[in-house]
Amino acid sequence: MTIGRRRRGPIARSHLRSGVRVATVATLLVVGTSLVTACQPEPGPTPSPTVTAVTPKPEPTEPTPIESNTPDAGIDVPTACEDIYSADMLASLNRQNPPLNDPGVTMLSTEVVDGIEILESGVTTLRCSWGQPSEFGLATNVTVISAEQAETLQGAMLNAGFGCGDELGGTVCRVEQRTIDLDDNEVIHGEVHVLRDSVWISTRYINFTPDGYTEDIVSTLWS
Repeated sequence: MTIGRRRRGPIARSHLRSGVRVATVATLLVVGTSLVTACQPEPGPTPSPTVTAVTPKPEPTEPTPIESNTPDAGIDVPTACEDIYSADMLASLNRQNPPLNDPGVTMLSTEVVDGIEILESGVTTLRCSWGQPSEFGLATNVTVISAEQAETLQGAMLNAGFGCGDELGGTVCRVEQRTIDLDDNEVIHGEVHVLRDSVWISTRYINFTPDGYTEDIVSTLWS
């Protein structure tokens, strides 16, 4: 047997392994502490409160006046039908073919397409009719129009076969037709138009043409 070499037993190796484990655990604890410290956010400055700017309200301004496109008629256009006739003509119409402005009378004062479009465009106009719903009566409009509209109307009437000429202080256009109905009765229908200043007097009639009707309206309005 060999003398002088001391044999290590199992107890010595056990102590060695225990020491290694202790050292390893201590190292892990140090590393873990460092990681926890590194993950903590750095303290920053306290944010200042937000200040919202208030924009002052503008001072109210006066509305801009809207210019009117209504032409100057040169006369005061009445608002009541009784005022477009002389007293004698009004009495005669009431005797010949009443009533004035029967709600059942829907006849327009013209069949000219351009004229109908102007009447329906919102222009200032006064409509008057005489008679009951039948084949006997008339309808008149007194309308304020522009020079361009007057030119359009006269051109449309000439194209439709109206005869136009200088009369009654302005331009007068007329057309009349005579037909026979199914009962062999003669039917007289036509239109008379006056274009003067910025006023358009339009009348359409069926079998009822009072003497001096249009002349009386012009005389009364421009008197």
